[in-house]
Amino acid sequence: MTFRSNTNPMFRSKFAEDIFNHKYRHEGCETWADLARTLVHDVMEGSDTPKDVLDEMINMIADLKFIPGGRYLYYAGRPNKFFNNCYLLRAEEDTREDWAQIAHNSTRCLMTGGGIGIDYSKYRPAGAAVKSTGGQSSGPLPAMQMIDNIGRSVMQGGSRRSAIYASLNWKHQDIPEFLKAKDWDTMAVPGTKQTMWDVKQADFSYPAPLDHTNISINYDTDWFTQSLTDGPGDVFMANVEQACRTGEPGFSFNFFDKEDETLRNACTEVTSEDDSDVCNLGSVNMGRIESVEEFRRVVELGTIFLLQGTRKADLPYEKVYQVREKNRRLGLGLMGIHEWLVQRNYRYEVTPELHSWLQVYRGQSDKTSREYADRWGISAPVANRAIAPTGSISILAGTTSGIEPIFAVAYKRRYLKASRWHAQYVVDSAAQELIDLYGANPEKIESSLSLAEDYKRRMKFQADVQRYVDMGISSTINLPAWGSDSNNPDTVKEFGEELARRAPQLRGFTVYPDGSRGGQPLTMVPYEEAVQRLGEEFEEGVEAHDVCDITGRGGTCGA
Repeated sequence: MTFRSNTNPMFRSKFAEDIFNHKYRHEGCETWADLARTLVHDVMEGSDTPKDVLDEMINMIADLKFIPGGRYLYYAGRPNKFFNNCYLLRAEEDTREDWAQIAHNSTRCLMTGGGIGIDYSKYRPAGAAVKSTGGQSSGPLPAMQMIDNIGRSVMQGGSRRSAIYASLNWKHQDIPEFLKAKDWDTMAVPGTKQTMWDVKQADFSYPAPLDHTNISINYDTDWFTQSLTDGPGDVFMANVEQACRTGEPGFSFNFFDKEDETLRNACTEVTSEDDSDVCNLGSVNMGRIESVEEFRRVVELGTIFLLQGTRKADLPYEKVYQVREKNRRLGLGLMGIHEWLVQRNYRYEVTPELHSWLQVYRGQSDKTSREYADRWGISAPVANRAIAPTGSISILAGTTSGIEPIFAVAYKRRYLKASRWHAQYVVDSAAQELIDLYGANPEKIESSLSLAEDYKRRMKFQADVQRYVDMGISSTINLPAWGSDSNNPDTVKEFGEELARRAPQLRGFTVYPDGSRGGQPLTMVPYEEAVQRLGEEFEEGVEAHDVCDITGRGGTCGA
């Protein structure tokens, strides 16, 4: 089972090397070590950072202990420096000019390779009178579809499909339509006896409403205070049932001093109240770090790297530069948390030891960003931490993504390559270590799928980690298929009440019921089957939706 690459010895699997080769390898960055050197040179050039610290930073990335976001990796050594993964936009007023501006800004952002997120709550409901023309408002849903169609036509940065997010306030009059906006199994395909869901099971590239867009409902302080006395309410419970059935809409929680932070990136972990804000992502790989002292240093260096990134990254238009100067958000995240737990024989829960490491994560990132902002004479970041889904970069690192548990011990993964969809069989590296080192039974290792029956533990884990994160966490809780014993109309009430109780401890929440979207990028397979076919690459007839840089789970960043 041991994989060893002659050119990239830090990779744990051939799949990791394949992802590097077809997504990030280019002239001057032929190996992962080359890319680490080039990237640190690109980002840190012009700072006053000593050479020994730069060398330490290069080694940290080369050793896969800190990995910047995918756009950093892609643009390393290239003439343009669009290092940012995503942009946060707001529909600011319901006018022709604003619709045109949103379309213009979205196109420019998508063409850099960054995803976008837009809050449409300011747009009037469909049918509202438009006094200036004597007509009627189209409502926010056609605007969402317009942006989705732009995304369908744009290969981000010329290399990947678009990642888009859309949200609407829970009190908006068009919420009933928004709830059903991606209810593909009720949408007939003209000229056939099939629904949109039927067609997309066979070919996920078949165009459907908002199929490039992840949607969520915003819940504010009014909802929270009403829920304390009157319960979660009809809109929330309808949202819960729809999510448990189809996976969307998700939930965006914004209470009290965070109430205006309704803007999200496509994967929902970065939050803002300012139109044209920008993500700036990188993740510490806890699975490769041996001590809390080493962890502290990697957090420090990762924070310095991302802060300097706010001085070097190119941006798509002037307002983004202005908002970045004002907010200077850092999205320092974590990945490999479940691998870290597995190494210590812990269950999937935030243990006292993990709490102590998370305190270091919070305290050191805050301290370092303040000190270096003062040192460089720039504005201090308004926020420092956001945990992204880390799709492709967690594959490179051979570790578990974000805060997620191991998805499955073995699975088949689909991915885009040269405009065609391919697949490989994968054995999770952390699971394989357990099997190799301790003789663990592959059927008994905890995973997203085995925990699908224990959603309360998943909710608690996310809430516990959120205590240390000053923006959001991108996470998807897997659920059994709709209609099963554990996920059906009779279970919705209990699930919704538990989520409402946890809402003040969360910033966002997403579920993925098994089989709820066609062309799932990951499919669990028996361990022995995967072992027999490791390293084999083949073309897939079923296509998968590549959102948020191949997240591998669905829900949060696509189905």
